[in-house]
Amino acid sequence: VQLQASGGGLVQAGGSLRLSCAASGFIFGSYYMGWFRQAPGKEREFVATIFGNGGSTYYSDSVQGRFAISRDNAKSAVYLQINSLNAEDTGVYYCAAAPVRSMSTVFPTRPNEYKHWGQGTQVTVSA
Repeated sequence: VQLQASGGGLVQAGGSLRLSCAASGFIFGSYYMGWFRQAPGKEREFVATIFGNGGSTYYSDSVQGRFAISRDNAKSAVYLQINSLNAEDTGVYYCAAAPVRSMSTVFPTRPNEYKHWGQGTQVTVSA
């Protein structure tokens, strides 16, 4: 199993980035794909997740309306469009995969619900 995140960088406040995550080694469409972030000295924080078929999404309150998660199951890839960046968005962004549970309709938002993790990509927002 591999998850390879990319697209991070240094951006000015108010700018945008598009993060990508390429997945392999598991049945991509059977997993929620999520993004988390971790700022220095802080716990890993849920950002967004998307259902296996891409039909539904869920966001943390802090990014709702500014971030957009999407996926392309044909390419086994998930994306995170991040807009209106501010200093609080600085951190390492991780993509992760959580198996879809047939009896559950609750979006996974906790790190321990995710089975596979990528290595992270750094996003730094300058004033």
